[in-house]
Amino acid sequence: MQQLPVFLNLAGRTVVLVGEGEAAEAKARLVTRAGGRIVPAWEEGAAIAFVALADDEAARAAAVELRARGLLVNVVDRPELCDFTTPAIVDRAPVTIAIGTGGASAGLAKAVRQRIEALLPSRLGALASALHAARDTMRARWPAAADRRRAIDAALAAGGALDPLDPGAVDRVGRWLAEEIGTAASRLEIIRLTSNDPDDLTLRAARLLGEADHIFHSPAVPAAVLDRARADAVRHRADAPPGDPPPGLSLWISGSGS
Repeated sequence: MQQLPVFLNLAGRTVVLVGEGEAAEAKARLVTRAGGRIVPAWEEGAAIAFVALADDEAARAAAVELRARGLLVNVVDRPELCDFTTPAIVDRAPVTIAIGTGGASAGLAKAVRQRIEALLPSRLGALASALHAARDTMRARWPAAADRRRAIDAALAAGGALDPLDPGAVDRVGRWLAEEIGTAASRLEIIRLTSNDPDDLTLRAARLLGEADHIFHSPAVPAAVLDRARADAVRHRADAPPGDPPPGLSLWISGSGS
């Protein structure tokens, strides 16, 4: 990962926008949609800055000046001068999907966005809002955080009660909360790597890495493969699979030479 993706709350905050023309107007629309207040030069309390100037030297000078004021700066079409880049956005508020390429290719980010746009139903945001409204009910239903997460994961899985790609999922939230759903038992799955390249993972292995609660792995498993697992999955370096795996889904991953 070359950049840290973050979602910045700009509502009511000041954003510096230096420049004019189509590129500046595009950034202005983006900031306005996020609720930001635009000013043409540095102002006390400004959060971030955009520079949209055609002249290379003018753009560089503006970026240096704004950065000296303590701002993070985005310089349009000049990734080498940027502290951050703006992604292609799929907006299903409150769900927002951002696709970035680290400034390598805005066209590629746009193409990926268009593919994702075609997949996601317009009511996806309504499903997110319904789940947010049901947080207290879910906490009461599943007091243990791990049980709650597993129940939600199962509901949101492909073909699950609340499959995000199903336009009718939002209408089933109440019924899902009222259903009897058992607590997941311990489950151990085994992944044997055929190479150390994470791009060689099978679809099954990639899916399991995205779902697992615990990752048990031999020392030979490379970090690049482990990075494909959920960030909050617990990692266990071990010489053998666990005899008594913890509740939920555990994986045993052996290296390609094992």
